[in-house]
Amino acid sequence: MTAEPSTDRLVEVTLDETGLPAPTPEVEQERRVAIFDLLEGNRFGLPGDTVPPGPYRLRLGIRERRLVFGVLTEAGAPAGEVELSLAPLNQVVKDYFRICESYFDAVKRLPPAQIEAIDAGRRGIHDEGSRLLLERLSGKVATDLATARRLFTLICVLHFKG
Repeated sequence: MTAEPSTDRLVEVTLDETGLPAPTPEVEQERRVAIFDLLEGNRFGLPGDTVPPGPYRLRLGIRERRLVFGVLTEAGAPAGEVELSLAPLNQVVKDYFRICESYFDAVKRLPPAQIEAIDAGRRGIHDEGSRLLLERLSGKVATDLATARRLFTLICVLHFKG
């Protein structure tokens, strides 16, 4: 007997990249992997008695310097919208971009031991951003750290300026 999949999950994720420059191949690859991993396994629920049950479709974007989670039911009906200020995330996103640049540069020219050290730092900053996002979503979206990690990657893609 197989268990029914949870309704507190995402079945589709799209990015509203309106007005953003085209991503580099590395950023585009991060985006594809994050969306694939997110859809493979996630926990995403909207609290409240009047909220339609999932599964959900998510449209993630930035509007007026705010991070916007536009949530639809699987059938496409509006389920809710969550907005977060980007200010608390800005520094960790900048730090993450800086270390990603170092990592992508290192892959081209440094020995494996140095690449591993930079990658460990990259994962540490990514974890910091993921935990911060999880805190900011508390009470607005029921999720877990693994889902927040993948969402943080997508937020970074939306911050990418070229």
